[in-house]
Formats: sequence, structure tokens, C-alpha cells
Amino acid sequence: MSSQRFAILAVCTANICRSPIMEALLRVQLDDQRFEVASAGTQGWERQPMDGMAAMELMRLGFSNTGFRSHAIDTYLVDSADLILTATRSHRSAVLEITPSALRRTFTLLEFAALCEVVEGDDPRALVADASRQRSKAPSTIDIGDPYRRSPEVHRHTADQIDTAVRTISNRLNALVGAR
Repeated sequence: MSSQRFAILAVCTANICRSPIMEALLRVQLDDQRFEVASAGTQGWERQPMDGMAAMELMRLGFSNTGFRSHAIDTYLVDSADLILTATRSHRSAVLEITPSALRRTFTLLEFAALCEVVEGDDPRALVADASRQRSKAPSTIDIGDPYRRSPEVHRHTADQIDTAVRTISNRLNALVGAR
């Protein structure tokens, strides 16, 4: 990931359901001149396509998963990211097992979306720093459940949760860089 752009890493378990949706939505909604987005999984499935149900939900939201292949999380991805957004607290813990110093820039997606509405910052890095200092202001329910092999309703709920959180985050980040 390039150092000129603000790099965001989305993380879930296998990188086939939640984090690919996060990645796709962030990629579409953020200014690609200012932001770079990737995703990875804590359980290390390599080069797998997106889960079919998750891909259908992404299409329902108006976006494509064309060419997506899963990646296992690694030190390079974690160290390169300015902001790491995970599906759950356990994914956040897995990131911190790889790089403990990533704590100040690692949040669950729902946690960071909530903090975006109450913290200050003149640019994306300052926003992340203030969110880290004020993490206690986040709600207690900050995990997005795993929809893998669950019903279409569970997939829809998961995709809608991600979509709402990504819109909040993208609007705030774009505003900070004067984009869109």
C-alpha cells in the first residue's frame, strides 16, 4: 500500500463474506486518489472467490465483486494500513496478535462508524488518533455476525449493517480530504 494515500484494511475470518463487502463498498465510496482499500482474513483462505450469498448481497447494493480473491492477513498488510476495520472484536484481537502496536488504528467497523460521529480530526490520521483516545464512547455492541452458510435474511442483515457503517465512515473521511 502506498504511503501517499490513506490505507484501509478490512478484516474478517476467511475474507469471503464480510470483509470483501467492506472492501468493495469502501473502494466505491471513498476518493481513490486519497484512499487505498484492501481486505484479508484471519483464517488464511488464499485466492478464494467471494461467497456466493455475500456476492449477491453486494450486487443487491449495486456493486460488483468481479475479480475478487481472498487473502490471508499478514504483517505487511497490517503494518501498511493507516486504519484497520474488523468485523468483530475477535478479529481485532487477531490483528493485534500479529502487530500489537496496531491497537491505536484497529477498530471494528461498527465501533469506528459510531466514533466517526463523536470524535474530532482535521484529517483521516487525526480522526483515527482521536477515535483511539475516545474508544470508550463506542457502543458495546460492535460485532457484525458471520453470515457464512446462514440464511439469505442473515446475509441481507449483515450486508445492510456493513453498508450503513461504511457510508458513515466514507462520508466523514471524504469530508476530511475535501472529496466528493
